[in-house]
Amino acid sequence: MLIRRPDDVRSSEITPYRVYMNRRHFIGRSAKAAAAAALVPGLLSACDEPQRMEARPVPEPGVGSAGLTSIPQERDWESVRSELDESLTPYSDVTGYNNFYEFGTGKEDPARYAHTLVTRPWTVEVDGEVARPAVYDLDDLLAPHTEEDRIYRLRCVEAWSMVIPWTGIPLADLIRRLEPTSKARFVEFTTLMDPEQMPGQRRRVLDWPYVEGLRLDEALNPLTLLATGVYGADLPNQNGAPLRLVVPWKYGFKSIKSIVKIRFTEEMPATSWAVSAPREYGFYANVNPEVDHPRWSQARERRLGEFRRRPTLPFNGYGEQVADLYAGLDLRRWF
Repeated sequence: MLIRRPDDVRSSEITPYRVYMNRRHFIGRSAKAAAAAALVPGLLSACDEPQRMEARPVPEPGVGSAGLTSIPQERDWESVRSELDESLTPYSDVTGYNNFYEFGTGKEDPARYAHTLVTRPWTVEVDGEVARPAVYDLDDLLAPHTEEDRIYRLRCVEAWSMVIPWTGIPLADLIRRLEPTSKARFVEFTTLMDPEQMPGQRRRVLDWPYVEGLRLDEALNPLTLLATGVYGADLPNQNGAPLRLVVPWKYGFKSIKSIVKIRFTEEMPATSWAVSAPREYGFYANVNPEVDHPRWSQARERRLGEFRRRPTLPFNGYGEQVADLYAGLDLRRWF
């Protein structure tokens, strides 16, 4: 992980624009590998390959509502690479190969169909065990906070991974401003429910709207981010615009997209994938190479752009920052 404050170098300066835009060939190779994995019988997974809707060209940056609103600046990124000791996943893979079932179950469906999502105006409802419940305009909600640039690994539950430069605000800063009550033990997040804007919701893949949650201490951990951008520009629609969660030590389905509601609760929330397939997707969903998915091993992962699989790291490599959260908890039972 690399964290840089706004008065330091921006994440938009890391990888030259021409480099990450010239590597679209990774998408085709990655999609073929995922399609092969989808032939395994069983329940649809949080990362499975799809049934297609009508195809639409993947937008380039700056084109349409699913594209960037600004173009990242170029920079020789070798010094940052040596500091990070990780290669960033190309922008074309980050925005062209992802999961957002509200737009279809294929890896490329979100980039094709997310142009239908309108991200302004946007409101976020805050309620539950909190001193400042209200329906907030997103810009007003974020305005008091300073954005930070962070580079995190992203590990999908289906054993592929990326390294992504995000921009956002620490969730802990927002939570403290909202002042949860002494009864608050969990934070529940909900995605927009609108089948007109999100045509994938017309299919009963999940019980919509999508819901995820964290324990309050997980939400307050310094690593947990409310992301508003990627590669130094606004989040594209397919990546969860205008507001998504990033929890880097958990499997990717915990990092809920296009958030419209934040609720503080005393009881553990019923989250979408844990309800849909509780044997496969637990509430905690911490990256753990010693606990296999019922249908595949979690010991190794495929980093997009690499041919060989690499060992999966406990807590996705963030154990020093988060392992204490789970002291005494049986991580095999509470997966």
